[in-house]
Amino acid sequence: MDQSLKTLDVAYGGALSAQRQRVLRNTYALLALSMVPTVLGAWLGVQMGFSFFAGSPLIGMLVFMGVAFGFFFAIEKFKNSGVGVLLLLGFTFFMGLMMSRLIGAVLGFSNGAQLIATAFGGTALVFAGMATMASTMKRDLAGLGKWLMIGAVVLMVAAVANIFLKMPALMLTISALAVVIFSAFILYDLKRIIDGGETNYVTATLSIYLSVYNVFTSLLQILGVLGGNDD
Repeated sequence: MDQSLKTLDVAYGGALSAQRQRVLRNTYALLALSMVPTVLGAWLGVQMGFSFFAGSPLIGMLVFMGVAFGFFFAIEKFKNSGVGVLLLLGFTFFMGLMMSRLIGAVLGFSNGAQLIATAFGGTALVFAGMATMASTMKRDLAGLGKWLMIGAVVLMVAAVANIFLKMPALMLTISALAVVIFSAFILYDLKRIIDGGETNYVTATLSIYLSVYNVFTSLLQILGVLGGNDD
């Protein structure tokens, strides 16, 4: 009887591990795929001179949040079907459009392309580092989530306040903290998949995509301010 129970435990553990690996694999694949509409949206936005309520940043942010949360709701509702994947890809295209104004501003520098490549490389290094840590770390990070969420909310409030304050130093501080917080989010979300806390790859991809997006844009803002060359 004891031997049979041990056999069942081993079989169950193996099946559970295989499921987690499948979710992780699918998440990585969908995350890679999501970069295609993001790049397309950014390129199209730059070509069209896309501007989202540029004259009224506060209204622009409110409308953006409304559209984004609409996507979040729809993706979560259809996360178990192909519709959820399509909605996620549509959302990443929208996020590419939203990024295009920053990309266009950085491309205005003589070394703009280099700055974008540096931000991309930095984001790739952050992701690789967090993925390695998540796969080797034994510590449970479940309690980290609420603190990261509090940090993200504080960043959002500071970003809204800086719309009116227009303080470059505060913007740099927010960007630097965003790199740290969203890098930690990547670690947290990947660890949740590995530990079995997240079993849906569409939801997992959305969470990790948002963190990667914020790390990249924050790095690009920092590089643009500190390393932009007008010559």
